[in-house]
Amino acid sequence: MSERPFVIAIVGPTAVGKTALSIELAKACNGEVINGDSMQVYRGLSIGTAKINSDEMEGVPHHLLDIKDPTESFSVAEYQKLVRLKIDEIASRGRVPIIVGGTGLYIQSVLYDFRFTEQPKTNSDLLKELEQLSSEVLFERLSKLDPIASTEIHPNNIQRVMRAIERVELSGKRKDEIEQNQGNEKVYPHYIIGLSIDRGLLYERINKRVEIMLGKGLLQEVKGLHEQNIRNVQSIQAIGYKEIYDFLDGHITFEESIDNLKQNSRRYAKRQLTYFRNKMDIHWYNPFTDSERIIKEIQTILQEISE
Repeated sequence: MSERPFVIAIVGPTAVGKTALSIELAKACNGEVINGDSMQVYRGLSIGTAKINSDEMEGVPHHLLDIKDPTESFSVAEYQKLVRLKIDEIASRGRVPIIVGGTGLYIQSVLYDFRFTEQPKTNSDLLKELEQLSSEVLFERLSKLDPIASTEIHPNNIQRVMRAIERVELSGKRKDEIEQNQGNEKVYPHYIIGLSIDRGLLYERINKRVEIMLGKGLLQEVKGLHEQNIRNVQSIQAIGYKEIYDFLDGHITFEESIDNLKQNSRRYAKRQLTYFRNKMDIHWYNPFTDSERIIKEIQTILQEISE
């Protein structure tokens, strides 16, 4: 029996059905869920991040939801530290930790030996220079400085693009050089469940989810943040918020913002799948046809571990 707790992870693109499966699995395996979505840590960002509500939890304990204000930053290094503490805490109660979400790097950083070097202190002159540049120019600059990092960041995520440029400019090292020789060894014994369905069906589910979010009050949720003048922070870069901010700022129509939201969600799902398939050892399933098989297989694994 391993000295480290056994961890289950459920990953996959947005709208594929991770939440529903996680509840079934947690109830069947005496599990507790740890949030694996980088944006669900923020209070006030609930509808747009498809955050589970208390009724949907069905009594299953959930961790690391609503732990940050929208104006606060949140890094993968902080996530790694918090989740590893939660894993030990959950296991100490004889329960099974289940990480559920779509932020691949965050989940990978917990399960594997990612070591984060301290970000070089920001150079004020460099920051002022970058703040004057358009998103297109910034992304082009990053693409030249660090081509690999540029493939992992959306061109419109200005904060992340700027941080990536700062990392190279101030440390002299690309992202892959910093991460070299790490991230390959397992920190915890684990089993990663990947959920995937036909792409056309996935895109239909994404479009439908956006409509459901609107019905639940997404516009009002974003308006609340906008009226507090919350800007230029990590949380508002989330899909579902930045598009409606563009509408509220008068740059586009409401219909255009929703079209952009659907399109950006579909593109994000495609990037998520690419990341999961290239970065981790994942066992893939269809959530609509394989749920019973998944639960039986996990129960068998947990039984074998306990013997």
